[in-house]
Amino acid sequence: MSVNIPSNSVPSSASRFQVHVINEGHGSAAAVSDSADPPHYEETSFGDEAPNRLRISFRPGNQECYDNFLPTGETAKTDTTFHAYDSHTNTYYLQTFGHNTMDAVPKIEYYRNTGSVSGPKVNRPSLLEIHEQLAKNVTVAPGSADRVANGDGVPGDEQAENKEEDMSGVVKFGWVKGVLVRCMLNIWGVMLFIRLSWIVGEAGIGLGVIIIGLAVTVTAITGLSTSAIATNGYVRGGGAYYLISRSLGPEFGGSIGLIFAFANAVAVAMYVVGFAETVVDLLKESDSMMVDPTNDIRIIGSITVVILLGISVAGMEWEAKAQVILLVILLIAIANFFIGTVIPSNNEKKSRGFFNYQASIFAENFGPSFTKGEGFFSVFAIFFPAATGILAGANISGDLEDPQDAIPRGTMLAIFITTVAYIGVAICVAACVVRDATGSMNDTIVSGMNCNGSAACSLGYDFSRCQHEPCQYGLMNNFQVMSMVSGFGPLITAGIFSATLSSALASLVSAPKVFQALCKDNIFKGLQFFAKGYGKNNEPLRGYFLTFVIAMAFILIAELNVIAPIISNFFLASYALINFSCFHASYAKSPGWRPAYGIYNMWVSLFGAILCCAVMFVINWWAAVITYVIELFLYIYVTYKKPDVNWGSSTQALSYVSALDNALELTTVEDHVKNFRPQCIVLTGGPMTRPALLDITHAFTKNSGLCICCEVFVGPRKLCVKEMNSGMAKKQAWLIKNKIKAFYAAVAADCFRDGVRSLLQASGLGRMKPNTLVIGYKKIWRKAPLSELENYVGIIHDAFDFEIGVVIVRISQGFDISPVLQVQDELEKLEQERLALEAAIKDNECEEGKGGIRGLFKKAGKLNITKPAPKKDGNISTIQSMHVGEFNQKLVEASAQFKKKQGKGTIDVWWLFDDGGLTLLIPYILTLRKKWKDCKLRIYVGGKINRIEEEKISMASLLSKFRIKFADIHIIGDINIKPNKESWKVFEEMIEPYRLHESHKDLTTAEKLKRESPWKITDAELEAVKEKSYRQVRLNELLQEHSRAANLIVLSLPVARKGSISDLLYMAWLEILTKNLPPVLLVRGNHKNVLTFYS
Repeated sequence: MSVNIPSNSVPSSASRFQVHVINEGHGSAAAVSDSADPPHYEETSFGDEAPNRLRISFRPGNQECYDNFLPTGETAKTDTTFHAYDSHTNTYYLQTFGHNTMDAVPKIEYYRNTGSVSGPKVNRPSLLEIHEQLAKNVTVAPGSADRVANGDGVPGDEQAENKEEDMSGVVKFGWVKGVLVRCMLNIWGVMLFIRLSWIVGEAGIGLGVIIIGLAVTVTAITGLSTSAIATNGYVRGGGAYYLISRSLGPEFGGSIGLIFAFANAVAVAMYVVGFAETVVDLLKESDSMMVDPTNDIRIIGSITVVILLGISVAGMEWEAKAQVILLVILLIAIANFFIGTVIPSNNEKKSRGFFNYQASIFAENFGPSFTKGEGFFSVFAIFFPAATGILAGANISGDLEDPQDAIPRGTMLAIFITTVAYIGVAICVAACVVRDATGSMNDTIVSGMNCNGSAACSLGYDFSRCQHEPCQYGLMNNFQVMSMVSGFGPLITAGIFSATLSSALASLVSAPKVFQALCKDNIFKGLQFFAKGYGKNNEPLRGYFLTFVIAMAFILIAELNVIAPIISNFFLASYALINFSCFHASYAKSPGWRPAYGIYNMWVSLFGAILCCAVMFVINWWAAVITYVIELFLYIYVTYKKPDVNWGSSTQALSYVSALDNALELTTVEDHVKNFRPQCIVLTGGPMTRPALLDITHAFTKNSGLCICCEVFVGPRKLCVKEMNSGMAKKQAWLIKNKIKAFYAAVAADCFRDGVRSLLQASGLGRMKPNTLVIGYKKIWRKAPLSELENYVGIIHDAFDFEIGVVIVRISQGFDISPVLQVQDELEKLEQERLALEAAIKDNECEEGKGGIRGLFKKAGKLNITKPAPKKDGNISTIQSMHVGEFNQKLVEASAQFKKKQGKGTIDVWWLFDDGGLTLLIPYILTLRKKWKDCKLRIYVGGKINRIEEEKISMASLLSKFRIKFADIHIIGDINIKPNKESWKVFEEMIEPYRLHESHKDLTTAEKLKRESPWKITDAELEAVKEKSYRQVRLNELLQEHSRAANLIVLSLPVARKGSISDLLYMAWLEILTKNLPPVLLVRGNHKNVLTFYS
């Protein structure tokens, strides 16, 4: 290997970033390959040259490979692709800090999502490649390049070009045009021109500023929360819905997203009707009515919304230009008002209450003067909608160049500017115009008249009759005060037009954008139709037309006074949830909550959420109730549907924190027998392979105890770990899908017993540790290899060593349905191939003609769709039927027997040995379950023949103290008698192949046999435990006699002493004990009390 690193190529200073490429191969020229880019594993060193200059070292002849590195660290696009290595000719690897390694320096490409718009995702070297491969060979494994495909690596030049073409026509907005302009236009509404003067007249300057301040407090806190959420990661389209759903999850996001989109759609109608009403008023003044006021509003409104729809559909660029024009008009109208306040007033304006800036008017209007029926909160309720609209920029987040920068900057600056404008207009108009004026120029003060002390009186006008009769002018009476004060009245009318149309246009764009994002997430299945976008900007045309239909419907109603409070509350509900999202994310303390915008506080956000809820009731209590009811209904619906999404919400983070806190708190609580519950490790393998074993365990652990489905992977560690990790999520998802409240755990081990031993010791957390091992009965123990049998019996011994109870479950057909699952997988693959073939036929039938279709059918023959070839697997014979049930109907039925509701019957409990009560507790828990509640407990215990009644009374007393209901108690007095000859003969025939028969051999031969077959049953062993063997056979006779018709038998598990009972003999005991019976649970607790009769 020749490594070309010049001695002077590694400078000593740490101010440089330098990349070295090492070449292995025949020559230095072949540095570029035509194959697809593998992951770029960059390696760095630091040099002492110019501190702000990026220098790239390269081999002679390959300079063009490096010309495309930019100072930003990104890679410029070229026609020739650079490759880290070529697995066929020359092999390349890169250096990190001067060492030969695949370790990669941090790069943004490693952290992107697959399919990211901002750039390709690159896979860093896996831990396996760094840990294993390079330990043996520094050459990069050729297989690493395969990970580039399917978006997991660096796409080729062709894909990059396509992406650039796709992005070339996309219109993106900066923070000014995208957020600031929109928010200012949406916040400034008709309220600024026609109602602000009335508000300050009612509340006075002091309370008026407080009302504005209170409304701005709500919006400013919401703006801060929005900014924090928007800067905590990349923001896509969807605005308020996206922010809430990604923070609080789909339940909150889906419910608020739907009503927020609807509110924006109806808001279009509200603003358009406001515009139409202004036009109709002008028509009245010029006596140019078309039909009547109501129908004129409908006609003008319909025409207006059609024009606005045309602007929106034309594209976001046209809509943005229209917004800028409307903002200019609005700013001119506001400036026109301020100019008008300093233009000297004439007699006509003075008679209407306008006297320019006067200290006396300011002082008089400083305090409140509420008219009948009005108060602080009623005036606040009227003003507050004027402060909304702060989400206009966030709602088009998908059309912003940099949402993380644009949303905080544009939103907060818009709130500040509009607040200053509102306060400035309120103070100026209240300092220039009196509350009441007659409008008559004859109401002047003449000499000799007594002044009533009002500001108008001191300025030469007597408006005292307004105290006794209604007047038409002044702050309290005239909604057109700003037109009167302004320098040029028609400009105020133009400002009203601009305010209404701009707000309508913003809402018409916001509603479809939010609705499209909601539909794309497929939270509401029926709305998927509206997710489709068109053009370079992915415009939601279907959403535009839906919004148009909703807006048109409400415009034709032309009566929006009832719906307006509900819409305001919909917006407020969105604000409340945004604030709560910010609080919740902070409170959850997730490491992923790292907003770049740091000017926020979790408790301020919580205060903002509470304030929004309070304002909802202040504005309209019944509208608030309706809003909460609708949101609660949608929340419950989404929760019930459980959409398959995972956005890393703060709800998940808080659930984790709560679970962790509860688990830690539980460790401080001492165990008590009253709180004992079976917490089980179930050796199911994959949970779907032994469903019956899992079902019976789940029946007595559901909602009461821990259940862990465990699987042991045996074999080479690398392969096992890979297989184990790849299946973890799938198997846990299977449990969730089948509504089984259990965990899945797996370990990789050198042998099965070692794996189970690890699970028994390490599973669980704190007090939530398993105390019971549940295993299926090894039905094929006579055919199994001796090592498997030794492991099986060994784990029972291990469980007892760790003081863990054991439950062995036996059913007639066995538990493993792997053959059925394999058949299902094969059939699914065949079905997928068939569907793919049908799709290919459909796509090609027009082009290919008859010959093409025949070709496709030839392909079908090759794929063997119509007649599957037989499998060579020993577990699967040739399958003639396409239905799994016909393959092994009995096995399928047996696997589902515990899912069904058990009819009236009995659970027979043979409590032969006192194990602490677990043998009794498990069947009792089963009778509490819905599927087993019709089964009664029958208790069987051993006793003496001459004391049957006394022992029956004693057992009944014990069970009553335990508060366990039972149907009957049977005292079995003849357990220890010998079994009949036929039963014993069956047992002897069972163990005959495994006996050593050393007693018939000489001593030397006997010792040799023991050494050669230590696993066999010796005559000495059989004789030593003959009485126990008799008992197992006799018990089976009794079980056949008493419990043959039971739904379930729960029986004390015999314990084999370690070193005394061979594995084969123990399995023979279990076999003869449970032979030809209904489902049996062999139970043995850890001999610690699990039942108590003390309170």
